[in-house]
Amino acid sequence: MDIVALDPDSDLLDAVTPLRVTLTEANSPWNEPGTVRQFRAMLTHGWDGEPPRYWVGLDAGEPIAFGDIWTSQHDNLDHAGLGLDVRPDRRRQGLGSQMLAHLEQIARSEERPKVDMGSWESDALTGFAARHGYTKASQGIQRRQDLTELPDGWLGVLDDARSGKAADYEVAAVAGALPQGEVDEMVRLWGDINDAPTDDLDIEDEVFSADRLRGYEAAQIAAGMRLHHVVARHRDTGELGGHTVVVVEDERPHRAHQHDTTVARAHRGHRLGLVLKGSMMELLRREEPQVRTVDTWNAESNSYMIGVNEQLGYRVMGRSIDYQRTLD
Repeated sequence: MDIVALDPDSDLLDAVTPLRVTLTEANSPWNEPGTVRQFRAMLTHGWDGEPPRYWVGLDAGEPIAFGDIWTSQHDNLDHAGLGLDVRPDRRRQGLGSQMLAHLEQIARSEERPKVDMGSWESDALTGFAARHGYTKASQGIQRRQDLTELPDGWLGVLDDARSGKAADYEVAAVAGALPQGEVDEMVRLWGDINDAPTDDLDIEDEVFSADRLRGYEAAQIAAGMRLHHVVARHRDTGELGGHTVVVVEDERPHRAHQHDTTVARAHRGHRLGLVLKGSMMELLRREEPQVRTVDTWNAESNSYMIGVNEQLGYRVMGRSIDYQRTLD
């Protein structure tokens, strides 16, 4: 197998689309693969301004495998996140091991010995990780909300939360990129997401900045995502108590994705998470009525947010496992 780097202008971007479709159908058939525009935007901007690097494995010019590395210059400077997959009919031929060795060598050369890799839960993944010295470190859950089949009584649950301690907060919507005057305050709030469970992953807290926030917005817009924020401000102090953000796909406007939901440490215990996410549901039904599904990810140990999601009709779709090791 020849391993070739991908870049945003590569002639291979269209050629690898069938492979990306095949891998999605094999690993998580309830999902739709990312579009070419979304993939190009990821190669250009990443999630928040730091693009990952991708490689494709070729056999006689035919794409049969993927590999990627995610690193940051903001934090975790000794860490690299690895991803790899092989076309189902070419698995168990050593190709995954070949791609993993390629990725690990790059991590070593860049002095990032702490590596992790993850994928959808399977016996094959468990065995592959063990053979290569990786141990299980965390477990995540993908859930999906169908806005056309919401649970009975969800509005009553939301109204009850709003009438309690959350009544001390004003909830407002912001479409698109945040106004400049709100950026520094949002950066401080983003930092509180470091309280979210990371289980046994050997990682440091993330470091956020205005540039990183703007990088996130630019990356989502480049991928054809419409940004919707809902924020909660304390009525007496004006402090930002929490926020949630959802993006809607331009190319497939029936699909939306839940990104960050954070409640500031000083404002927890007021059911703001439920109020923010419930208010976002109302916003989507009003402003984006064509949206059918909203996908979200949580660590399986994040019992608080999972409880909120389940009250609002999110149902489990699949589980992912992260494995880690320290390279020699």
